[in-house]
Amino acid sequence: MNYKLLFPTYRNRYLFVKRNLERFCEARKPAKILNLGTGEGDYDPMIAAHCQQLVSCDINEADIAWARELNRGVPNLEYRVENALELSFEDDSFDMLISVDVMEHVGRPVRQTDGPEQMTREIARVLKPGGLALITFPQINFPITYDPVNYLAGKRLIAQGAYAFGHEYLIDPEKFEQWAENYGMEVLDERNLSGYLVALAEMYWTGIIQSIFKANARNVSGTENKKAKLRPSTKEPFLVPLTDAFLSLDRCLFGNAKHSVGKGFVLRKK
Repeated sequence: MNYKLLFPTYRNRYLFVKRNLERFCEARKPAKILNLGTGEGDYDPMIAAHCQQLVSCDINEADIAWARELNRGVPNLEYRVENALELSFEDDSFDMLISVDVMEHVGRPVRQTDGPEQMTREIARVLKPGGLALITFPQINFPITYDPVNYLAGKRLIAQGAYAFGHEYLIDPEKFEQWAENYGMEVLDERNLSGYLVALAEMYWTGIIQSIFKANARNVSGTENKKAKLRPSTKEPFLVPLTDAFLSLDRCLFGNAKHSVGKGFVLRKK
């Protein structure tokens, strides 16, 4: 089963993409969607159902091999190994682009903005005029209940909490909006993803569990040798409604707060 759907932060990102696909693709399926940073491919069947052709890419060859086998029965799906900072696609190639928590992994920039800003530029370049982008990332304004050590330090003191999962840096939403504007994209919607309650429920332990069991725990281009490693399937766990109820409570209490674990953006290329 796709055990990750039971993790509130993961489920929140998944639902953000799913709801916006239903919102924007109900009347007419886009001809071509790019999933930039597909990882293990667990979003791909859901995305493929909303378009005529889905191209999913990732820099990690092992993850692409797993995703290709996992989703071999999805007919309108193609996999590619790609670098998010130097995409091989031509300008104006896609009607829609989806990227879920990738921007915090791209490169090790001398300046914090080098990698993510370059990725934003590439997103704008490959989108057609009028095309949409659904982007999520862990933000710099995270709740103290998620990672009190790094929060109080005011920097990346330990590689856990907000800086687990191979996060080299966190994204400033205001800077992201400025990058988007600089490269000809406008913000249609902005959402907090996971507030103080979800943050408290996942404080530290999720990063530790992933570092032990997830096949590509740091979400990088190389491989990690582990005696025990977990890979998801496409089956939804029966306990997912409990996670959804927990998310609803968190959203009611903290949906409009400044601090959240992640942010979700809907962009349109002008």
